[in-house]
Amino acid sequence: MSNSKEPTVALKKLGSFAPKLVQLTDDVLFGDVWARKELSPRDRSLITVSSLLTGGNTKQLKSHLQLAKQNSLSEEELIEAMTHLAFYAGWPKAMSDMMVAKEVFLK
Repeated sequence: MSNSKEPTVALKKLGSFAPKLVQLTDDVLFGDVWARKELSPRDRSLITVSSLLTGGNTKQLKSHLQLAKQNSLSEEELIEAMTHLAFYAGWPKAMSDMMVAKEVFLK
């Protein structure tokens, strides 16, 4: 698992309930895939937020919107991407995810 002193999001949410999934999330997904140099963290965040919206994976969107902001995407850029995707991924998905974005951004 991750060497950081603070527990990771996966560890906080799943802990000992699904330790292998936590380990794969921390070591492979965020430790390897997200660390690859071929795409910037900013680009990876935009792709991930877009993919979550198009797949209807609203439950994971909140943490990825927060990460996207940490990775230099502005709220305006994220709202614009989500608005654009409404026409390609479906209006209900975009509306549901925009409500999550509103909750995250207006805190």
